[in-house]
Amino acid sequence: MEAVIVHYGELALKGGNRDFFERVLIQNIKRVLDRQDYTSVNQLYGRLLVNLKEGASQKRVRNSLMQVFGIENFSFAYKTKQNIEAIAKDVLPYVKKCKFETFAVKTRRGNKNLPFSSVDVNKQVGGFLLKNGIDAKVKLKNPDFTLHVELFDNDAFFYFEKIRGLQGMPSGTAGKVVSLLSSGFDSPIASFKIMRRGAKCVFAHFHSYPYTNKNSINNVKEIVKILEKYQGDSKVYFIPFADIQKEIMTKAPEALRVVLYRRYMIRIAEMVAKREKADALVTGESLAQVASQTLKNMKVINEVATLPVLRPLVGMDKKEIISISRELGLEEICSSPYDDCCSLFTPKHPTVAAKLSDVEKAEVNLKVEWPKLSSVHD
Repeated sequence: MEAVIVHYGELALKGGNRDFFERVLIQNIKRVLDRQDYTSVNQLYGRLLVNLKEGASQKRVRNSLMQVFGIENFSFAYKTKQNIEAIAKDVLPYVKKCKFETFAVKTRRGNKNLPFSSVDVNKQVGGFLLKNGIDAKVKLKNPDFTLHVELFDNDAFFYFEKIRGLQGMPSGTAGKVVSLLSSGFDSPIASFKIMRRGAKCVFAHFHSYPYTNKNSINNVKEIVKILEKYQGDSKVYFIPFADIQKEIMTKAPEALRVVLYRRYMIRIAEMVAKREKADALVTGESLAQVASQTLKNMKVINEVATLPVLRPLVGMDKKEIISISRELGLEEICSSPYDDCCSLFTPKHPTVAAKLSDVEKAEVNLKVEWPKLSSVHD
Protein backbone atom coordinates (compact mmCIF):
# COMPACT_ATOMS: atom_id res chain seq x y z
CA MET A 1 0.00 0.00 0.00
CA GLU A 2 1.33 3.43 -0.94
CA ALA A 3 -1.47 5.77 0.08
CA VAL A 4 -4.85 6.14 1.74
CA ILE A 5 -7.62 7.91 -0.13
CA VAL A 6 -10.03 9.59 2.30
CA HIS A 7 -13.53 10.55 1.20
CA TYR A 8 -15.80 12.81 3.21
CA GLY A 9 -19.56 13.31 3.06
CA GLU A 10 -21.17 16.41 4.59
CA LEU A 11 -18.07 18.55 4.12
CA ALA A 12 -18.71 18.55 0.36
CA LEU A 13 -21.90 20.54 0.99
CA LYS A 14 -20.18 23.42 2.79
CA GLY A 15 -19.70 25.59 -0.28
CA GLY A 16 -17.33 28.47 0.31
CA ASN A 17 -16.52 27.20 3.81
CA ARG A 18 -15.43 23.76 2.66
CA ASP A 19 -11.74 24.69 2.67
CA PHE A 20 -11.93 25.47 6.40
CA PHE A 21 -13.53 22.09 7.19
CA GLU A 22 -10.98 20.28 5.02
CA ARG A 23 -8.08 21.98 6.81
CA VAL A 24 -9.45 20.99 10.22
CA LEU A 25 -10.03 17.44 9.01
CA ILE A 26 -6.41 17.27 7.82
CA GLN A 27 -5.20 18.54 11.21
CA ASN A 28 -7.26 15.87 12.98
CA ILE A 29 -5.93 13.14 10.71
CA LYS A 30 -2.36 14.22 11.37
CA ARG A 31 -3.10 14.28 15.10
CA VAL A 32 -4.06 10.59 15.22
CA LEU A 33 -1.58 9.17 12.71
CA ASP A 34 1.82 7.96 13.82
CA ARG A 35 4.60 10.00 12.17
CA GLN A 36 6.42 6.82 11.22
CA ASP A 37 3.48 5.82 8.99
CA TYR A 38 2.95 8.81 6.66
CA THR A 39 4.76 11.64 4.87
CA SER A 40 1.93 14.06 4.03
CA VAL A 41 -1.82 14.62 3.88
CA ASN A 42 -3.02 16.57 0.84
CA GLN A 43 -6.30 17.99 -0.52
CA LEU A 44 -7.24 16.59 -3.93
CA TYR A 45 -10.51 17.17 -5.77
CA GLY A 46 -13.00 16.61 -2.96
CA ARG A 47 -10.99 13.94 -1.18
CA LEU A 48 -7.77 13.71 0.83
CA LEU A 49 -4.65 11.75 -0.01
CA VAL A 50 -2.52 10.34 2.82
CA ASN A 51 0.89 9.37 1.45
CA LEU A 52 2.26 6.41 3.40
CA LYS A 53 5.87 5.66 4.22
CA GLU A 54 7.41 2.38 3.17
CA GLY A 55 6.68 -0.22 5.83
CA ALA A 56 3.77 1.71 7.31
CA SER A 57 1.50 -0.34 9.58
CA GLN A 58 -1.83 -0.76 7.82
CA LYS A 59 -3.48 -1.87 11.05
CA ARG A 60 -2.21 1.17 12.95
CA VAL A 61 -3.28 3.57 10.19
CA ARG A 62 -6.71 1.96 9.95
CA ASN A 63 -7.30 2.13 13.70
CA SER A 64 -6.21 5.75 13.77
CA LEU A 65 -8.49 6.87 10.94
CA MET A 66 -11.40 5.11 12.63
CA GLN A 67 -11.09 7.74 15.38
CA VAL A 68 -11.56 10.76 13.11
CA PHE A 69 -14.97 12.39 12.72
CA GLY A 70 -15.75 13.70 9.24
CA ILE A 71 -14.47 10.70 7.28
CA GLU A 72 -17.16 9.04 5.16
CA ASN A 73 -14.89 6.19 4.06
CA PHE A 74 -11.23 5.52 3.33
CA SER A 75 -9.27 3.05 1.24
CA PHE A 76 -5.74 1.70 1.15
CA ALA A 77 -4.59 2.32 -2.41
CA TYR A 78 -1.82 1.43 -4.84
CA LYS A 79 -0.24 4.07 -7.08
CA THR A 80 0.15 3.59 -10.82
CA LYS A 81 0.69 5.62 -14.00
CA GLN A 82 -2.07 7.71 -15.43
CA ASN A 83 -2.81 5.70 -18.55
CA ILE A 84 -5.25 2.88 -19.11
CA GLU A 85 -2.71 0.25 -20.20
CA ALA A 86 -0.52 0.80 -17.13
CA ILE A 87 -3.53 0.68 -14.82
CA ALA A 88 -4.72 -2.60 -16.33
CA LYS A 89 -1.30 -4.28 -16.11
CA ASP A 90 -0.63 -3.14 -12.53
CA VAL A 91 -4.07 -4.19 -11.33
CA LEU A 92 -4.02 -7.70 -12.81
CA PRO A 93 -1.73 -9.52 -10.29
CA TYR A 94 -3.74 -8.18 -7.35
CA VAL A 95 -7.08 -9.11 -8.88
CA LYS A 96 -5.89 -12.64 -9.65
CA LYS A 97 -5.42 -13.25 -5.92
CA CYS A 98 -9.11 -12.57 -5.23
CA LYS A 99 -12.02 -14.98 -5.62
CA PHE A 100 -15.30 -13.68 -7.07
CA GLU A 101 -17.96 -14.56 -9.64
CA THR A 102 -19.00 -11.05 -10.65
CA PHE A 103 -17.06 -7.81 -10.77
CA ALA A 104 -17.12 -4.18 -11.84
CA VAL A 105 -14.58 -1.43 -12.49
CA LYS A 106 -15.57 2.00 -11.17
CA THR A 107 -13.46 5.03 -12.05
CA ARG A 108 -13.56 8.59 -10.71
CA ARG A 109 -11.65 11.40 -12.39
CA GLY A 110 -10.53 14.36 -10.35
CA ASN A 111 -8.70 15.60 -13.42
CA LYS A 112 -11.33 16.21 -16.12
CA ASN A 113 -8.75 17.21 -18.76
CA LEU A 114 -7.59 13.69 -19.50
CA PRO A 115 -7.93 12.39 -23.08
CA PHE A 116 -10.13 9.51 -21.90
CA SER A 117 -13.28 9.24 -19.81
CA SER A 118 -14.14 7.23 -16.71
CA VAL A 119 -16.23 4.93 -18.89
CA ASP A 120 -13.22 4.33 -21.15
CA VAL A 121 -11.18 3.18 -18.13
CA ASN A 122 -13.98 0.93 -16.88
CA LYS A 123 -14.44 -0.79 -20.24
CA GLN A 124 -10.82 -1.19 -21.22
CA VAL A 125 -9.50 -2.30 -17.81
CA GLY A 126 -12.44 -4.68 -17.39
CA GLY A 127 -11.84 -6.10 -20.87
CA PHE A 128 -8.14 -6.56 -20.16
CA LEU A 129 -8.91 -8.52 -16.99
CA LEU A 130 -11.32 -10.82 -18.83
CA LYS A 131 -8.74 -11.51 -21.55
CA ASN A 132 -6.01 -12.30 -19.02
CA GLY A 133 -7.35 -15.09 -16.87
CA ILE A 134 -10.13 -13.48 -14.82
CA ASP A 135 -12.99 -15.98 -15.01
CA ALA A 136 -15.91 -13.85 -13.90
CA LYS A 137 -18.86 -11.89 -15.26
CA VAL A 138 -19.21 -8.15 -15.34
CA LYS A 139 -22.02 -6.92 -13.09
CA LEU A 140 -22.35 -3.19 -12.64
CA LYS A 141 -24.87 -3.31 -9.79
CA ASN A 142 -23.92 -5.04 -6.52
CA PRO A 143 -21.02 -7.14 -7.86
CA ASP A 144 -19.07 -9.54 -5.65
CA PHE A 145 -15.89 -7.55 -6.27
CA THR A 146 -15.28 -3.91 -7.23
CA LEU A 147 -12.05 -2.44 -8.56
CA HIS A 148 -11.95 1.29 -7.81
CA VAL A 149 -9.74 3.59 -9.88
CA GLU A 150 -9.17 7.27 -9.07
CA LEU A 151 -7.32 9.73 -11.32
CA PHE A 152 -5.71 12.90 -10.01
CA ASP A 153 -3.39 15.49 -11.57
CA ASN A 154 -0.50 13.26 -12.56
CA ASP A 155 -1.16 9.98 -10.82
CA ALA A 156 -3.68 7.17 -10.69
CA PHE A 157 -4.58 4.98 -7.74
CA PHE A 158 -6.53 1.76 -7.46
CA TYR A 159 -8.04 -0.05 -4.49
CA PHE A 160 -10.54 -2.79 -3.67
CA GLU A 161 -12.20 -1.89 -0.39
CA LYS A 162 -13.98 1.11 1.11
CA ILE A 163 -13.73 1.19 4.90
CA ARG A 164 -16.62 3.01 6.52
CA GLY A 165 -15.52 5.93 8.71
CA LEU A 166 -17.20 7.67 11.65
CA GLN A 167 -18.80 10.27 9.35
CA GLY A 168 -20.13 13.39 11.11
CA MET A 169 -18.18 16.65 11.18
CA PRO A 170 -14.49 17.22 12.04
CA SER A 171 -13.85 17.77 15.73
CA GLY A 172 -13.45 21.45 16.55
CA THR A 173 -15.55 22.86 13.69
CA ALA A 174 -18.76 23.40 15.71
CA GLY A 175 -17.45 25.27 18.74
CA LYS A 176 -17.09 24.25 22.37
CA VAL A 177 -19.59 22.75 24.83
CA VAL A 178 -19.56 21.70 28.48
CA SER A 179 -20.72 18.12 28.93
CA LEU A 180 -22.09 17.06 32.33
CA LEU A 181 -20.35 13.71 32.57
CA SER A 182 -21.21 10.92 34.99
CA SER A 183 -19.66 7.46 34.96
CA GLY A 184 -22.89 5.78 33.83
CA PHE A 185 -23.88 4.92 30.28
CA ASP A 186 -25.82 7.97 29.15
CA SER A 187 -23.64 11.05 29.40
CA PRO A 188 -20.51 9.48 27.80
CA ILE A 189 -22.60 8.51 24.76
CA ALA A 190 -24.23 11.96 24.69
CA SER A 191 -20.73 13.43 24.67
CA PHE A 192 -19.65 11.13 21.84
CA LYS A 193 -22.68 12.02 19.73
CA ILE A 194 -22.19 15.77 20.14
CA MET A 195 -18.46 15.37 19.42
CA ARG A 196 -19.47 13.59 16.21
CA ARG A 197 -21.21 16.81 15.13
CA GLY A 198 -17.94 18.71 15.42
CA ALA A 199 -18.19 20.13 18.95
CA LYS A 200 -15.25 20.07 21.35
CA CYS A 201 -16.29 18.83 24.80
CA VAL A 202 -15.07 20.16 28.13
CA PHE A 203 -16.23 17.72 30.80
CA ALA A 204 -17.79 18.55 34.17
CA HIS A 205 -18.14 15.68 36.66
CA PHE A 206 -20.13 16.22 39.86
CA HIS A 207 -19.09 13.94 42.72
CA SER A 208 -19.83 13.41 46.40
CA TYR A 209 -16.36 12.47 47.63
CA PRO A 210 -15.46 12.15 50.53
CA TYR A 211 -19.03 11.09 51.40
CA THR A 212 -18.67 8.38 48.75
CA ASN A 213 -15.64 6.51 47.43
CA LYS A 214 -13.64 7.68 44.42
CA ASN A 215 -15.08 5.09 42.03
CA SER A 216 -17.05 7.59 39.95
CA ILE A 217 -14.03 9.91 39.70
CA ASN A 218 -11.74 7.09 38.64
CA ASN A 219 -14.31 5.77 36.17
CA VAL A 220 -14.72 9.20 34.60
CA LYS A 221 -10.97 9.48 34.12
CA GLU A 222 -11.04 6.19 32.19
CA ILE A 223 -14.07 7.28 30.17
CA VAL A 224 -12.37 10.54 29.16
CA LYS A 225 -9.27 8.61 28.05
CA ILE A 226 -11.45 6.76 25.58
CA LEU A 227 -13.47 9.78 24.44
CA GLU A 228 -10.43 11.98 23.89
CA LYS A 229 -9.24 9.59 21.19
CA TYR A 230 -11.89 11.25 19.06
CA GLN A 231 -11.27 14.91 19.92
CA GLY A 232 -7.72 15.15 21.26
CA ASP A 233 -6.59 16.45 24.64
CA SER A 234 -9.55 16.94 26.96
CA LYS A 235 -10.16 19.06 30.02
CA VAL A 236 -12.18 17.76 32.99
CA TYR A 237 -13.63 19.64 35.94
CA PHE A 238 -14.18 17.47 39.02
CA ILE A 239 -16.77 19.36 41.04
CA PRO A 240 -17.60 18.53 44.70
CA PHE A 241 -21.37 18.56 45.05
CA ALA A 242 -22.18 16.83 48.34
CA ASP A 243 -22.40 20.00 50.44
CA ILE A 244 -24.97 21.48 48.09
CA GLN A 245 -26.93 18.24 48.23
CA LYS A 246 -26.88 18.25 52.02
CA GLU A 247 -28.23 21.80 52.04
CA ILE A 248 -31.03 20.76 49.69
CA MET A 249 -31.74 17.58 51.64
CA THR A 250 -32.11 19.40 54.97
CA LYS A 251 -34.10 22.43 53.79
CA ALA A 252 -36.11 21.49 50.70
CA PRO A 253 -39.14 19.21 50.20
CA GLU A 254 -38.02 15.64 49.60
CA ALA A 255 -39.93 15.20 46.34
CA LEU A 256 -38.15 18.19 44.77
CA ARG A 257 -34.61 17.18 45.61
CA VAL A 258 -33.60 15.68 42.26
CA VAL A 259 -34.94 18.64 40.30
CA LEU A 260 -33.08 21.00 42.63
CA TYR A 261 -29.88 19.01 42.24
CA ARG A 262 -30.14 19.31 38.49
CA ARG A 263 -30.85 23.04 38.58
CA TYR A 264 -27.72 23.66 40.63
CA MET A 265 -25.68 21.44 38.34
CA ILE A 266 -26.83 23.52 35.38
CA ARG A 267 -25.89 26.73 37.18
CA ILE A 268 -22.41 25.44 38.01
CA ALA A 269 -21.92 23.99 34.52
CA GLU A 270 -22.67 27.46 33.14
CA MET A 271 -19.92 28.85 35.36
CA VAL A 272 -17.57 26.36 33.72
CA ALA A 273 -18.91 27.33 30.30
CA LYS A 274 -18.24 31.01 30.99
CA ARG A 275 -14.67 30.22 32.03
CA GLU A 276 -14.13 28.02 28.98
CA LYS A 277 -15.97 30.30 26.54
CA ALA A 278 -18.32 27.44 25.66
CA ASP A 279 -21.62 28.07 23.90
CA ALA A 280 -23.84 25.23 25.18
CA LEU A 281 -24.27 22.51 27.77
CA VAL A 282 -24.71 18.80 27.03
CA THR A 283 -26.51 16.26 29.21
CA GLY A 284 -27.22 12.54 28.89
CA GLU A 285 -30.94 12.90 29.54
CA SER A 286 -33.34 10.59 27.70
CA LEU A 287 -37.01 11.46 27.78
CA ALA A 288 -38.91 9.68 30.58
CA GLN A 289 -35.99 7.43 31.51
CA VAL A 290 -35.99 8.57 35.17
CA ALA A 291 -38.04 10.98 37.28
CA SER A 292 -35.95 14.07 36.54
CA GLN A 293 -36.23 13.46 32.80
CA THR A 294 -39.95 13.97 32.29
CA LEU A 295 -40.92 16.90 30.09
CA LYS A 296 -42.32 18.89 32.99
CA ASN A 297 -39.19 18.39 35.11
CA MET A 298 -36.81 19.13 32.25
CA LYS A 299 -38.71 22.35 31.59
CA VAL A 300 -38.32 23.43 35.24
CA ILE A 301 -34.64 22.50 35.20
CA ASN A 302 -34.11 24.46 31.99
CA GLU A 303 -35.49 27.63 33.55
CA VAL A 304 -32.12 28.34 35.21
CA ALA A 305 -30.14 27.92 31.97
CA THR A 306 -29.03 30.89 29.94
CA LEU A 307 -27.18 28.70 27.43
CA PRO A 308 -28.74 26.05 25.18
CA VAL A 309 -28.96 22.63 26.87
CA LEU A 310 -28.33 19.94 24.25
CA ARG A 311 -29.72 16.44 24.85
CA PRO A 312 -28.42 14.14 22.08
CA LEU A 313 -30.03 11.03 23.64
CA VAL A 314 -33.47 12.48 24.24
CA GLY A 315 -35.22 10.02 21.88
CA MET A 316 -33.06 6.96 22.53
CA ASP A 317 -33.77 4.00 24.77
CA LYS A 318 -31.32 2.30 27.11
CA LYS A 319 -30.60 -0.65 24.83
CA GLU A 320 -29.53 1.66 22.03
CA ILE A 321 -27.29 3.63 24.38
CA ILE A 322 -25.64 0.50 25.81
CA SER A 323 -25.09 -0.84 22.30
CA ILE A 324 -23.10 2.27 21.34
CA SER A 325 -21.10 2.07 24.58
CA ARG A 326 -20.18 -1.50 23.66
CA GLU A 327 -18.94 -0.42 20.22
CA LEU A 328 -16.78 2.29 21.79
CA GLY A 329 -15.29 0.02 24.44
CA LEU A 330 -17.08 1.85 27.26
CA GLU A 331 -19.50 -0.82 28.43
CA GLU A 332 -17.28 -2.38 31.10
CA ILE A 333 -16.34 0.97 32.64
CA CYS A 334 -19.87 2.37 32.55
CA SER A 335 -21.29 -0.75 34.18
CA SER A 336 -18.75 -0.72 37.02
CA PRO A 337 -20.30 -0.10 40.49
CA TYR A 338 -20.09 3.46 41.75
CA ASP A 339 -21.89 5.85 44.08
CA ASP A 340 -22.82 8.98 42.19
CA CYS A 341 -23.85 12.29 43.66
CA CYS A 342 -27.50 11.94 42.70
CA SER A 343 -28.02 8.45 44.13
CA LEU A 344 -26.44 9.46 47.45
CA PHE A 345 -29.39 11.59 48.55
CA THR A 346 -32.13 10.40 46.19
CA PRO A 347 -35.66 10.53 47.63
CA LYS A 348 -37.88 7.45 47.55
CA HIS A 349 -40.65 9.23 45.66
CA PRO A 350 -39.27 12.08 43.51
CA THR A 351 -41.81 14.20 41.70
CA VAL A 352 -42.32 13.66 38.00
CA ALA A 353 -44.12 16.98 37.52
CA ALA A 354 -42.44 19.71 39.54
CA LYS A 355 -44.01 23.15 39.52
CA LEU A 356 -41.66 26.05 38.91
CA SER A 357 -43.26 28.13 41.66
CA ASP A 358 -42.71 25.36 44.24
CA VAL A 359 -39.09 24.86 43.17
CA GLU A 360 -38.29 28.57 43.27
CA LYS A 361 -39.94 28.85 46.67
CA ALA A 362 -37.77 25.99 47.96
CA GLU A 363 -34.62 27.65 46.64
CA VAL A 364 -35.27 30.84 48.62
CA ASN A 365 -34.40 28.96 51.83
CA LEU A 366 -31.16 27.49 50.48
CA LYS A 367 -27.77 28.96 51.31
CA VAL A 368 -25.44 27.44 48.79
CA GLU A 369 -21.70 27.95 48.77
CA TRP A 370 -20.48 27.66 45.22
CA PRO A 371 -17.62 25.17 44.77
CA LYS A 372 -14.22 26.32 43.60
CA LEU A 373 -13.67 25.36 39.99
CA SER A 374 -10.45 23.69 38.95
CA SER A 375 -9.74 21.54 35.94
CA VAL A 376 -7.27 18.88 34.93
CA HIS A 377 -6.10 17.81 31.49
CA ASP A 378 -6.54 14.07 31.23
